[in-house]
Amino acid sequence: MSFRKVTKLVCGLAGGSAVLVALAESKGCSFERRKHNESSRQWTILSVLQAAVPQTWSPSHDQTVTAWDSNWDKRDPLSLTNGKKKKNKETTVEDLNTEVENNKPKATRHIFLIRHSQYNLNGSVDKERVLTPLGREQAEYTGQRLAALGLKYDVLVHSTMTRATETANIISKHLPDVEKVSCDLLREGAPIEPVPSISWKPDCVYHEDGARIEAAFRRYIHRADAKQTEDSYEIIVCHANVIRYFVCRALQFPPEGWLRLCLNNGSITWLTIRPSGRVGLRMMGDSGFMPPDKLTRT
Repeated sequence: MSFRKVTKLVCGLAGGSAVLVALAESKGCSFERRKHNESSRQWTILSVLQAAVPQTWSPSHDQTVTAWDSNWDKRDPLSLTNGKKKKNKETTVEDLNTEVENNKPKATRHIFLIRHSQYNLNGSVDKERVLTPLGREQAEYTGQRLAALGLKYDVLVHSTMTRATETANIISKHLPDVEKVSCDLLREGAPIEPVPSISWKPDCVYHEDGARIEAAFRRYIHRADAKQTEDSYEIIVCHANVIRYFVCRALQFPPEGWLRLCLNNGSITWLTIRPSGRVGLRMMGDSGFMPPDKLTRT
């Protein structure tokens, strides 16, 4: 086999195909040893082959790759068992293994994070920030979509702010057998100062809202309890900032990036938390079930 045929074969295997070689030849490229001529712009076989070979990503010197924290929710069975081991030095290895098995979650939690529908932006206080007629339509669409999924929902938790409460009430009409619960921790706020910084300034203090929203995350986003035997499906109706922060935290992305994400009103974000603690984002801000002229992001 000639040298040129070998080269074409290598390019083909590298994903570039022999077209690269033909292109190089059409440009007057030389496959001979590069001559010591600094003014020459001819390609060499090395440059052609390098262009054909797919490059794998690797972090630069100023980037760090952080390993997944399997105990991100402080509910890893082994960590719970280690705490008991320190308290009781007489515990045997067999006892510890049994304890680990007993503490292992068996079910998957499915969490549906719903952003409230469009509301009156001109309200000066929360009770005046009610849903607009379009917002009420959006909530109807969201309720219909959740019902159409045919899942056995366990609970519907909502923020106590007016726009979230009204959204939850409309959704609840489509899921009449699902218990409805309110929670102050889910109220809107600024979870953490965003990076990169922007000119927008919240009406609150980051460390105050941030502590509350982090507390909400720890209450609602975690793996199932060991006593839970069946998968659960839970709906949380709240706000864009809260949802975006939850997603970043759950996926172990930098939480400072929450403001880079966008959510439409009435959209559905679906998180799954496996018994192992692995988190998956099955859906982010889905609003495709609404007609295009009903979509808003206020």
